Amino acid sequence: MRSPETIIIRPLMTEKGSQVKEGPAGADSPRTQVVFEVATDANKIEIRQAVKKLWNVDVSSVRTMRMPGKVKRVGRYFGRSSQWKKALVTLAPGQNIEFFEGV
Repeated sequence: MRSPETIIIRPLMTEKGSQVKEGPAGADSPRTQVVFEVATDANKIEIRQAVKKLWNVDVSSVRTMRMPGKVKRVGRYFGRSSQWKKALVTLAPGQNIEFFEGV
């Protein structure tokens, strides 16, 4: 079994990720979701266990998606950045992960 630090690479702090973290607008029971960049060969069960072990929270569901690499160009040479995997983790009601709220 791999360590949780090798499965979860980093949290994604983007504008869309912060909107998802706050939950849907107008909902009675807001759900807390956090977005992570994860290892490309990690599955949903490994991601769930890694989040639970690292932050001691209960996970309701995990949704994963592969993000395609982008074509990059430097002068006349074309290259491609590598693809990566994103995980959208839904936490149980009342659970929360604090990353930069105290700053």
